[in-house]
Amino acid sequence: MAIINRYGIWNNKGGVGKSTITFHLASRYAELHPEIDVLVIDLCPQANSSMMLLGGGVDGETNVINLCTQATPQTVVGYLSTVITNGPGAPLPNPSQFVIQVGAFNPNLTNNLFLLCGDGNLEPISPAISNQANAPALTPAIQPWAWIHNIFRALGDNFAAATNGRDSIIFIDTNPAFGIYTELAITASDKLLCPVNADDSSRTAANAMVILLHGTIPPHPIYGAWTFANRAATHGTHVPLIHLLIGNRLTQFEGAATAFNALSDASAQSLYNIYSSSPGYFTPNSTAVTDLQSFKNNYSALLRDFNTAGVVTSHLGRRLSQMSANYYEVHGQRVQLNRARIQECLDAVDSIIARI
Repeated sequence: MAIINRYGIWNNKGGVGKSTITFHLASRYAELHPEIDVLVIDLCPQANSSMMLLGGGVDGETNVINLCTQATPQTVVGYLSTVITNGPGAPLPNPSQFVIQVGAFNPNLTNNLFLLCGDGNLEPISPAISNQANAPALTPAIQPWAWIHNIFRALGDNFAAATNGRDSIIFIDTNPAFGIYTELAITASDKLLCPVNADDSSRTAANAMVILLHGTIPPHPIYGAWTFANRAATHGTHVPLIHLLIGNRLTQFEGAATAFNALSDASAQSLYNIYSSSPGYFTPNSTAVTDLQSFKNNYSALLRDFNTAGVVTSHLGRRLSQMSANYYEVHGQRVQLNRARIQECLDAVDSIIARI
């Protein structure tokens, strides 16, 4: 059936909470929409979202290691290696050989949640992937750069085609560095959810993110031809649109109220300036955007932070709706959660899901 949407969770800045956001959005979306299959593709070499989904803590880490050390890893690396070994034009592997049902590993999550597991070997094999992408085209019909960059987009298509009449939605976790595997994550996405912090580095990262996706005007006279933006345009490769800025970990700076203003200064203003000149870089919106405030209303969401509830929940690989006011063990320490903080975190996640 149809793919409802493909969301990449990306900002080329580390430490903004991409993996934790991926875990919470995917698990909660699957819980709220049991009629839809939810696929997470973990293209971050740290595989943190995979560890959370597969049980969290030591259990999640063990499950990821076991999948990575199979003869043919049941991971993003196993899938990539198989496709590249078979060569361009060969039939793609059946997704069921590599995609796992999360509930088979972690009974705390729903059975309509699926995962293509992350793998730390993404880093060491990245030169081999780049070499394949940069190989000369032997025939006009097979362009290596486009073939490599569409591998995970094709996997999403094949996953949706095999879901027995059910619709699908895809969430793709990413690495901040714009390496080859991040490029593959980007081209597999239709829309971007961009976590940002209330700091100046988020502002510069927001500008850099747009340059990486679309290039500079005019292009750099020497390096311009080698950029992702140029080659994507040359090959007609899909480039996703910015859908939502997710203000995360804001209260660690100045508190909730001033943090939202800091978000405006750090990231929203920069991206509003870009929107003003290039609205086509963003998803269309039915409400007119005429100033910074209307831009924020349309394209930003305030998560604040996951507070203790969100962090503990993801560490345990559990749904927020399952959590109760209690003490939980995290890394050998007992951590107390109260009902208000759990509900606050759940409401924040639901407010974002309502906009995707």
